[in-house]
Amino acid sequence: MNNSLIIGQYVPGNSLVHKLDPRTKITIIFFYVFTVFFANSLPSYSVLVVFALACMFTSRVPIRFIIKGLTPVWFLIIFTFILHLFVTKEGTIIFDFWIFEFYSGGVIQGIAISIRFFLLILVTSLLTLTTTPIEITDAIEDMLRPLNKVRFPVHELALMMSISLRFIPTLMQETDKISRAQASRGVDFRTGPIKDRIKAVVPLLVPLFVSAFKRAEELAMAMEARGYQGGEGRTKLRELKIELRDIMVYLLFACVMILLFLTRTYS
Repeated sequence: MNNSLIIGQYVPGNSLVHKLDPRTKITIIFFYVFTVFFANSLPSYSVLVVFALACMFTSRVPIRFIIKGLTPVWFLIIFTFILHLFVTKEGTIIFDFWIFEFYSGGVIQGIAISIRFFLLILVTSLLTLTTTPIEITDAIEDMLRPLNKVRFPVHELALMMSISLRFIPTLMQETDKISRAQASRGVDFRTGPIKDRIKAVVPLLVPLFVSAFKRAEELAMAMEARGYQGGEGRTKLRELKIELRDIMVYLLFACVMILLFLTRTYS
């Protein structure tokens, strides 16, 4: 398994998070992403962090795997923090040298936005780490079922999203394999002028696109060979069912949200 990116990868397990109904996980993550932006104080951020860490430990996904998988995201988090240092001019000056002036408001804002970004990536990644693409497809299709009344292609949309998530790690593995093959032939992706680096990426992109189109064609042929004709008239092997543990998790999440709004700073 390619550990450089955890989005789209599934880690089998028997934890409480794995056993939850996929609709429960999607609903909770949706409202969590929405309420993250309401946090504006240290206690409110602490509530969000504790909830995210509790979900991570409850899922029993190896911590090292998650941390290593989030490595590509650290650059964006650090860049976001540095950007706020230079852009935000609020509060008192805490550093002044030459043309650089860093304000306390920039530090606070940078830390807050970075924490939000990290929590969003972590919690949304737990969805794919603990839920199979088939379960995600069934959940999305069931939650969007009312749109069938207006002839919206719910099944096709859910299937497309599931296939996209499934092929993210596959394409990452293919990219890594092609880059290693090109490097063994003397292609250098890391050194030299920017212009030369861009030219060196071309031998990587061409076979990657060819491989992606080939996989798409093989998948389409396999679906046609099995008589796939869309969602009309299809039956389900696995029926989704809300159980007692899902209700308990909903109640726990509601308590977390109430605690979050109680710890916010109102002005």
